[in-house]
Parts: sequence; structure tokens; C-alpha cells
Amino acid sequence: MGKNILEVCLSPDLGGLELFTVNCYRAFREKGICKVALSPGSKLDKYLECNDKFYVERKKLFPFIPAFKLAKYVDKNEIDIIHFHWTRDIITVVLAKLISKRNPDIVQSRHMRMTRFKDDLYHRWIYKNIHMIHAVTQDVKEQLMKFIPHAIIPKIELSYLGVRAKQEVNLANLQRKHNIQNDSFIVGIVGRIQEGKDQHIVVEAVGKLKNLNITLMIIGDSMDDKYLSRLNFMCKELGIEKSVIFTGFTKEIDEYMKLCDITVLATKNETFGLVIIESMANKTPVVATDRGGPLEIIDDGVDGLLYDGSSEDLAKKIKRLYNDKSLRDELSINSLKKVQDKFDYQKQLNKLYEIMTKDDNDTKF
Repeated sequence: MGKNILEVCLSPDLGGLELFTVNCYRAFREKGICKVALSPGSKLDKYLECNDKFYVERKKLFPFIPAFKLAKYVDKNEIDIIHFHWTRDIITVVLAKLISKRNPDIVQSRHMRMTRFKDDLYHRWIYKNIHMIHAVTQDVKEQLMKFIPHAIIPKIELSYLGVRAKQEVNLANLQRKHNIQNDSFIVGIVGRIQEGKDQHIVVEAVGKLKNLNITLMIIGDSMDDKYLSRLNFMCKELGIEKSVIFTGFTKEIDEYMKLCDITVLATKNETFGLVIIESMANKTPVVATDRGGPLEIIDDGVDGLLYDGSSEDLAKKIKRLYNDKSLRDELSINSLKKVQDKFDYQKQLNKLYEIMTKDDNDTKF
């Protein structure tokens, strides 16, 4: 008999972490009962259309209030596993487990690196109450095993994030919407517009190539108006403002990725890089920073290109792909094959479901 799962993500944002919550909910409800707890009115709430939502407002200073509400919901719906994603929800979830009469297992999907020892009393109490941590990369798994004391470390399991191979679509409407010429080489960067995503590096790189027929599409919602203003100012200063398109928020991520000739992941500290494998699934070559998650996804020169994080090196890689269609075609074919072999949506979510729900007395490693 399957176990009842509650997906929890009270984040106000809508990025890779939040979209993975949606993927888990949609996949796990096909296997049994799965509910989802969200913050009311959040971007994730507006994005996910379903009848299984439960609303909890995160209270930073008074976590007992949402924890009591969550515990009551857990008991009423006979929840066996609370699966949470946003690290800031950890105290609410642990308190809910302890308040609940059912004492459900807690599984955390760890999307971020861990960089310091968790040996204080607070973290010892936290991790004693977590059944399993799902690491989204091998690097994250190694960090968890390094920084959580062995005496209280939960079971650690690795399962990569996954995506579906995409269907071909008609892109004419998007081209007309943004007045894009057929011969323009489109460079895309997908993600929330905020300084940590380093869109300015891509703007600088395209600015160095303004003699080429390049259109830059910055795809995503702005989380920082000052940073957005800075990007607009940079475009004007570099003389490329007519070649840069800010799409704003869109649900048509796949369509925009297919429209692009290449995409860029510019983040210098990306734990995984869901947008990388999404682009690969759309057969759009990726240029990504040569550190963190991209190193576990891309074989440089085989199914993508890596660069050193500077706008100078990024400009070189963009120009190389601009001039070499045969290389773009080769990267497209190889990247799709890698997604199908290593980052398939159904395979990875099936694996995660199995390790979350199995009953065993195995050792923690």
C-alpha cells in the first residue's frame, strides 16, 4: 500500500526549486495520495492549478503557529511523509512532525550547498528529526556527509533532477511577438532576474559582440527592481538596448528555449542547474560556468560548453557557437541523448519516490 505524501514549499518565489515541488506533486499523485502545502498568494500558488492545495503562512518569529496548522492537516489527511524543499521551512516542518499525532517521516530535498558544520544544539535537534535528505548532486551529498555530525546525520540519498524530452512547437508567434528576424542569432538566459543569477555577465558578453547579429533574450520575472534597472542601463551604455529583450514572467519556458540558438547559465555558484537540462531537453546548446552543478551535467565540448565565469570567456564561447553551426548541431544531439540517459524526468522521480517510501533498516549510507 502506498504512503500518503505532503509536499511543502512556502517559498514566495518561482524558480527551479519551486518547480521541482510541482514535479514531485504531479508525479507522486499518480502513485497514491499526494497533497501540497503552499504560501497563499505566492507565485508558486498562482502557477500550480490543482485541488490538493493547503495554505500555510510562514511565520519567521512564531513558527509554532504554522506548525500547529500543518500538524492538524497531517493528522486529518493521514500523511505518512512530509517532503519539503525550501530550507527556511525546516523549523516549521520539524515542529509539525513533533506536534502531530502521526509523527510522519520528514524528507528534505536539498537544493543548496552546505558550507559549514552543523554541530550546534539547534541543528543536532533538527537533524535528529529528519528521516532522509535527498541530495540533488553528488557534490551536495558529499557536503552533507562532511558537515552534519555522524551521530545524528539522516540517511542521505542522491537523485538528480529530471526533465522530459520536449515536443517540437511552432515558434512563429513568439518571433512575431518580439519582432525577431529569422536570421538573428538568439542567446537566452532563463531564470529570476536578480544579481545572484549574473545576467549582467551575459549583457557584458553580448556587448562585446555587438558587431554580430545577436539578440539577447532575458527570460524570467524580476525579483530586484534595482538590478533590473542596472541591466537596462548597461544595455544602453553598451549600445545594445535594441538587441535585448526582457520577456518578463512566462510559463512558456520550453517555447522560449526552443526559440534560442543557445542558452547561458551564468550563475557562479549553481548547485545543480535545472535550466541546463531543460535547455538540453529542448535541443538547445548550453554554455555554463565551469563550477558546481554544471560540472556534473556537461561534458565540455561534447554536450555543452563551459566557461570560466568571465564575460570575456563567455563572449568567446558565444562567438564560437555563432560561427559553427555544425558544433551547435553536434551539441544538440548529444545533449538530448544525455537527458534521456541520465536526467529523464520519469526515471529520476520514480527513483526518488522509491527511496522516500521504502521501509528498510539499511545503514545510513
